[in-house]
Amino acid sequence: MYLITNSIADAIFLALFLILCHKSFATPTMLNVMDFGAKPDAKTDSTAAFSTAWSSACGDINPSTIYVPKGRFLLKNLHFSGPCSNNTITIQVDGTLVAPLDYNVIGNVGNWLIFEDVDGVSIRGGTLDGQGAGLWACKMHGSNCPSGATSLGIWNSKNVEIIGLSSINSQMFHIVINGCQNVKLQGVDISASGNSPNTDGVHVQLSTDVAILNSKISTGDDCVSIGPGAMNLLIENVDCGPGHGISIGSLGKDFDEAGVHNVTVRTVRFKDAQNGLRIKTWGRPSKGFVNNVVFQHAIMDNVQNPIVIDQNYCPGNKNCPGQVSGVKISDVTYQDIHGTSATEVAVKFDCSKSKPCDQIKLENVTLSYQNHAPKALCSNAAGTTTGRVEPTSCLV
Repeated sequence: MYLITNSIADAIFLALFLILCHKSFATPTMLNVMDFGAKPDAKTDSTAAFSTAWSSACGDINPSTIYVPKGRFLLKNLHFSGPCSNNTITIQVDGTLVAPLDYNVIGNVGNWLIFEDVDGVSIRGGTLDGQGAGLWACKMHGSNCPSGATSLGIWNSKNVEIIGLSSINSQMFHIVINGCQNVKLQGVDISASGNSPNTDGVHVQLSTDVAILNSKISTGDDCVSIGPGAMNLLIENVDCGPGHGISIGSLGKDFDEAGVHNVTVRTVRFKDAQNGLRIKTWGRPSKGFVNNVVFQHAIMDNVQNPIVIDQNYCPGNKNCPGQVSGVKISDVTYQDIHGTSATEVAVKFDCSKSKPCDQIKLENVTLSYQNHAPKALCSNAAGTTTGRVEPTSCLV
């Protein structure tokens, strides 16, 4: 048997303590992109400099901060890939990241900037300028146009936060969260022309525990679109308009499709929007579903379709005429919704013949149209009402 003297034991304890302190309180590595050759002149291609800075941060065992100073940094498509050696990487942006003005440069790559397989990344501040106006014009008036790139993609990642970011003029979607867990967007400001095609503000799919908080979204498409496989999603204190509203869907394009479950949308405001609170599914067979959804504390200001479920979505009348939606919609609550409709039909539940909507709840819903009571239309929809409901409910 070996005996450890007090002095040796103290030395071992001190060594272990210093190792733990080094891991817990290590000074973050600071990486300024300009030290890697980035130029804030909106002309010099800084893609390689940002890529090298990311590789350094991702490969460091200590927490790292990538700093982007003021100025406009031109970037082509850039893939921030993991996994990384540490799970504390901050990207602090004081400047603007600018996409190429020629939309063909990134128009077919899918994502302009994408984070994939990362854990513990924080993006703070800054502006993304997708310079998408040229592509929008091509889509509306030209031909042979690329599909366009999403400005920021977060794919197959976890523990990500995006705080205080602005995104303007994206070619297509502004932010896409796909296959992720525990993602928070807070204080995000998204804007694009009201007639810009496919410029959804935030799209969430195949992801759990996502929060979109205290944000303002003005686009030519959905402010927030919720795709298959979204679960445990919170949208709170969001201003929307112009745009196509906060939409669950479109769902049911594919037969074997994940459902949407446990979505809460509260304290939201819609102004001059095409839709307010919308659920949209393709009119075709599907195993998909929507349940446990709560829409509460919403204000409508001149919204064309304040409350709508559309289960007969069939763009271009292709691949779905004569079919019915297989997506089952149930347990959806509309609570404390009020304001003005821009059309006479303020509430429309156009549900599936094969799988009718049920457990639809209207609680204290008061909408008006030109200072008069609007109409409600229902098809294959069942549920209950509580408190004052105007227009008069058509639920059975």
